[in-house]
Amino acid sequence: MGLSWSHILIVLVLFVLLFGRGKISELMGDVAQGIKSFKKGMADDDQAEEPAKPEPKVIEHKATKPEAPSTKSASRAKATRSRKSG
Repeated sequence: MGLSWSHILIVLVLFVLLFGRGKISELMGDVAQGIKSFKKGMADDDQAEEPAKPEPKVIEHKATKPEAPSTKSASRAKATRSRKSG
């Protein structure tokens, strides 16, 4: 056999009589504060873990343009060499 509605009602009335209305509201307030502090603690843990990650090091480097000879000057240099030796 399970608990019927009348049994639950009797237990609630006894609970109110034993602890009083003021004590129950105080108890519920304490439960609410506990939930709030738990959520705040969880948020603090998440924020504390984020800065713990090592940040990647950035090496700044200025790129220089390579001085590659142009194709026109390279072909001219080969042409002048072949004329002198020939």
